[in-house]
Amino acid sequence: MKKILFLLATVLIFTSSEVSAKKIHSVSDDLIKEKIIQDSIDSYPGPCACPYNSARNGSRCGKRSAYSRAGGYETLCYKEDVTKQMIQDYKNRNKK
Repeated sequence: MKKILFLLATVLIFTSSEVSAKKIHSVSDDLIKEKIIQDSIDSYPGPCACPYNSARNGSRCGKRSAYSRAGGYETLCYKEDVTKQMIQDYKNRNKK
């Protein structure tokens, strides 16, 4: 009985450790996505990189944004726009 309890406790500890590691990895990836998006917006020369940005007159950019227009700048505005490869490239460039 003690062996079974020990094994169950061991499994629970390793399982919770793996879940915690995945959560940390996920949060880390979300932060990286936000950084990549912000870098993309910052590299755009005007105020309307993304639909949710504000134009100089204070109005929302919407369909006037670079993101909404075909051709030209391809800005990243949403987490879904950031690929796994972009995240990996960012990690490779920013290794400590």
